[in-house]
Amino acid sequence: MAENAKSYRDLEIWKLGIEIVKDVYQLTSGFPQHEMYGLVGQMRRCSVSIPSNVAEGYRRQHDKEFRQFLHVSLGSCAELETQATIGRELGYVGRKEEAELLEKLDHECRMISNLTKKL
Repeated sequence: MAENAKSYRDLEIWKLGIEIVKDVYQLTSGFPQHEMYGLVGQMRRCSVSIPSNVAEGYRRQHDKEFRQFLHVSLGSCAELETQATIGRELGYVGRKEEAELLEKLDHECRMISNLTKKL
């Protein structure tokens, strides 16, 4: 299994995923109320999907299935990148906040991709 971890909670990709979730919740708390069930909900669901799929895949205890769930996490990262850009384009997210989130997502994607190659 991955990185000799005893639990998915030991995985750096899971830890960074949780950090991304907290960042997204903080970032979207300033969005307009009318976006609560639109862009806010979508961004929050995508962010939660990243570490959730890492955890679920790890618990399956088969590298092939784990790899599949890691690919889903990568897809959620791409969705969230797109939504952050949409938020900036709509004026809800500043350039600095977008850049910081995109940097974390890029790091997360690289770590997930590297782990996927090792499985």
